[in-house]
Amino acid sequence: MTQANTPIPVNTPLLIGNERRYLADCIDSGWISSEGPYVARFEAAVAAGCARRHGIAVANGSAALDVAVAALGLGPGDEVILPSFTIVSCVLAVLHAGATPVVVDCDPLEWTLDIGHAAAAVTPRTRAIMAVHMYGLPVDMTALLALAARHGLAVIEDAAQAHGQTCDGRPCGGLGTISTFSFYPNKLVTTGEGGMVLTDDPALAERCRSLRNLCFDSRRRFVHEAMGWNVRMSNLQAAVGLAQVERLDQTVVRKRAIGHRYRQGLAGLAGVQQPLAATARAENLYWVYGLVLDGGRTHDAEAAMARLGQRGIATRPFFWPMHEQPVFRRMGLFADTACPVAEHLARRGFYLPSGVGLTDAQVDRVVADVHAVLT
Repeated sequence: MTQANTPIPVNTPLLIGNERRYLADCIDSGWISSEGPYVARFEAAVAAGCARRHGIAVANGSAALDVAVAALGLGPGDEVILPSFTIVSCVLAVLHAGATPVVVDCDPLEWTLDIGHAAAAVTPRTRAIMAVHMYGLPVDMTALLALAARHGLAVIEDAAQAHGQTCDGRPCGGLGTISTFSFYPNKLVTTGEGGMVLTDDPALAERCRSLRNLCFDSRRRFVHEAMGWNVRMSNLQAAVGLAQVERLDQTVVRKRAIGHRYRQGLAGLAGVQQPLAATARAENLYWVYGLVLDGGRTHDAEAAMARLGQRGIATRPFFWPMHEQPVFRRMGLFADTACPVAEHLARRGFYLPSGVGLTDAQVDRVVADVHAVLT
């Protein structure tokens, strides 16, 4: 197979720092479980990078959301406002706690939670708002935190796609009452699988540590006065994560370089919405490089993705809106909800190969194939 038709994956991680050395240290020392020293080092490094006091490492990003929602004490009768345009884990965390998710639409240019819609959705039962930084741009956290303060609401900040990003000069992951990260391989910091909860509140942090570890009694190991999960992170995962955090600045530079190269190469492509290069709050991190096809085009995102796939270019669709998910419709949720921006993005949006391991030559080939398919 020639270089010209070699498939280009949607994500290629880079493991070129101290990952191998730290993993060898774990193996040589025998510390491979969650009690190994790299867990605490990784937690401290992530917390420090987000200007947080506490980091609690867990098994994955979904577990981080579950733990965060549970630690806040949300439950039956409580409403949590969140974007419809997000991953299902966000709604599942609310439902797992027995609380009620209330989904709202997103901004048509930034693709993040629309603060005006969130404000309109607040009721006497609202206890929290979940902000999800999306595809490289942050939610307007300044406005959201002001809204939350006016109503006495907690803010759950899902920063899974925004490690290394800032909002108005403050690090994402350090802005909510409680914040979460995912370390899946396509994230800016990866541990293979993994997640973390961050907070400045010592009581919340202690609650999170208990919840991730089956709520063991601190004095009597096999006595439990509450229900938790076994969602600990292993020392092996944390070792990889620590090496990744050490290179986060270089990763951010490379992600932005990939985004800028796509932007230059696809400039002038008619009938296609590209990501904003920046907002008043932040320069785009380009976690992924998304395209949204205008409604006037004869084919939708699915058709465009299929045609790119025939050329060896892997793509992924945008998130399908939560209010249109079959599982939630069967549960009687979101029956009267309409989020036209999220619906449009889901049907017309997809993203291109965006992994940090992508080469300039691969970006240029993707650009050429996108022109061939969409021109």
